[in-house]
Amino acid sequence: MSSDAEQPGPANPDLATMRVGYGHQGIAGRSEESDLDAEQLNDGWLPLMRRWLEDAVEAGIPEPNAMTLGTVDEHGHPCTRTVLCKGLSTAGVLFFTNYESDKGRQLAAVPYASVTFTWVPIAKQITVRGPAERVSAEVTDEYWHSRPRGSRLGAWASEQSRPIGSRAELDAALLHVAERFGVDVDIPVRPNWGGILIRPEVVEFWQGRANRMHNRIRTSRHGDRWTVERLQP
Repeated sequence: MSSDAEQPGPANPDLATMRVGYGHQGIAGRSEESDLDAEQLNDGWLPLMRRWLEDAVEAGIPEPNAMTLGTVDEHGHPCTRTVLCKGLSTAGVLFFTNYESDKGRQLAAVPYASVTFTWVPIAKQITVRGPAERVSAEVTDEYWHSRPRGSRLGAWASEQSRPIGSRAELDAALLHVAERFGVDVDIPVRPNWGGILIRPEVVEFWQGRANRMHNRIRTSRHGDRWTVERLQP
């Protein structure tokens, strides 16, 4: 038996009482479109996802393309972090990373992932999950050369996810890389850096509603066919 000292205590009173009452107009007070319904996915998951992303942009939500990426390692231990979505298409959801980072190694070991976009001010959320695969060098190269020069230098300077002794060492690494490439030299794509595409097998749309009676619509792929169903909140 664990000692009493190891047992969790009562919930923090502040956390226990924190809640937002969703109304039909959402917590931002903006007028919502009609309730989320299965018919809104008649044309597939992508048009509705793009429309909700546009809603987040119009609402002024910072980094509306931010998403929580969930992976597991070879032992089944889960890990989450926030990354930026850099592409949406019928093929899936695209982001870029160092393939030698924790997430890169985890996806190499278990090539399956889940991402969640959460837009609290408009009371909407989308979760996508499916197999993950590396994209072609051409796709990576096109995105790499669209990045600010500082971001490309940073990708070369950082051995992502590996320990480092101090902030000063990190800054020194960036300075070294900047001196190495100079001002006029094109910065090539770093080896073991590139895109990862998550091919959707399941996409769930969530819309906040009063009394915790939220709208949840899930679409799932079965071969070449997609099914749509409403879930209880």
